[in-house]
Amino acid sequence: MSDRITAADPLSANPAASGATASPHIDAGDAGYRKDLKSRHINMIAIGGAIGTGLFLGAGGRMANAGPSLFIAYAVCGVFAFFVVRALGELVLYRPSSGAFVSYAREFMGEKGAYTAGWLYFLNWSTTAVADITAAATYAHFWSMFSDIPQWILALIALAVVLAANLISVKYFGEMEFWFAIIKVAALVAFMLVGIFLVVTSHDVGGHTPGLANITENGGIFPNGVMPMLLLVQGVVFAYASVELCGVAAGETENPEKIMPKAINSIMWRVGLFYVGSVILLALILPYTAYSGDQSPFVTVFDKLGIPGAAGVMNLVVLTAALSSLNSGLYSTGRILRSMSLAGSAPKFTGVMNKGGVPYGGILLTAGFGVAGVVLNYLMPGEAFELVLNFASIGIIGTWAMIMVCSLLFVRRAKEGKLVRPAYRLPWAPYTQIVTLLFLGSVLVLMWLDGGVGRTTVACLPLIAAALVGGWFLVRGRVRATADAARD
Repeated sequence: MSDRITAADPLSANPAASGATASPHIDAGDAGYRKDLKSRHINMIAIGGAIGTGLFLGAGGRMANAGPSLFIAYAVCGVFAFFVVRALGELVLYRPSSGAFVSYAREFMGEKGAYTAGWLYFLNWSTTAVADITAAATYAHFWSMFSDIPQWILALIALAVVLAANLISVKYFGEMEFWFAIIKVAALVAFMLVGIFLVVTSHDVGGHTPGLANITENGGIFPNGVMPMLLLVQGVVFAYASVELCGVAAGETENPEKIMPKAINSIMWRVGLFYVGSVILLALILPYTAYSGDQSPFVTVFDKLGIPGAAGVMNLVVLTAALSSLNSGLYSTGRILRSMSLAGSAPKFTGVMNKGGVPYGGILLTAGFGVAGVVLNYLMPGEAFELVLNFASIGIIGTWAMIMVCSLLFVRRAKEGKLVRPAYRLPWAPYTQIVTLLFLGSVLVLMWLDGGVGRTTVACLPLIAAALVGGWFLVRGRVRATADAARD
């Protein structure tokens, strides 16, 4: 089976009649997977992708810096995250693929595009894995029994546990993510119910009375001005890093044309409810100065509330969120790297699958970078999360940009009559893609203006570009040979 576009007639079989098109592209990386993910798995994976470490851990430090205006940053970034996943959803209904946007980049941009998209995605998740194990170790230190254990050891344990679970089969991955998401949603719903009760009853929380006064008497929505909120956008983007995961999972799903639209459409209200709603409640319950980057803001609330064991339970939930994110990263990069490997643009061992249909080679490669994160936790435990957060943001920006470029090229081909768009579409195309790309560019500008680690990260863009170019020259011979062998 070829990775390349075949000679099949893209307009055959009257695709317009069914609202979808038979794809002229066949990706060898889609072979061998088991369609074991059900509707409930995809729906909860979509939820889990929209609720992660960036909210549970990152919101504390961001609230302390920008105050209540953080909800605006979450809302704006959430809208663009929805545009990205909606664009990906349209491509998925056109042709489901475990290679996801790498496979679409191969079809619409050629192997160079697929190579770039894949390695930018790997940059995203390899650094996110470091952030996740760092978060897990930070959460574990909440309990006194773990307080004397070095952060790097806890990070190593977290990586080992999730890696072992991820290598079993996609069915077990789906079950794990299903229950991880259930726990996260239940915890957030419980927090919001408690938070609403505290605000309505003006119940004392650590010496503070919940209500608008916690905002109006502490500098308002923008206590430190508008710029801190704008500068936080780069980190807030990280909070939505997993929204594209449901697109990757579509390749191992039965009836994706029925399941995916519902799962993707629900992301928008989840963002509004869980992200924006939670941040508003946090701001109403306590002054923004009560939060810090050293502790989950949800744990802070329950800790100050004084309910025995409540803070510990919430801390266990946010620990689950970190492990869930790590699990998702290992899953998705394994599939992406396999698609690249069978086209020749990733190491050959990343294309290997086990008997359970799991591409364990790519998963182990990502886990290897997680080990580098363990070392980072040993060398600089206080700065590890913020450092990798910025590099993860670069990978996310690059991945989202590639998805929108693929969507633009897809729409252009549809206008040329070379294919037919499915009935489920990204609204307002091509303007939506263009505005999203401009937004992603502005995030890079904000990272530069923020100075410090953010500016250093942007300054590394030429090095990342040079590494991609150099890597392409190393693999292009193998890519050509693979394509020639497929044609023969």
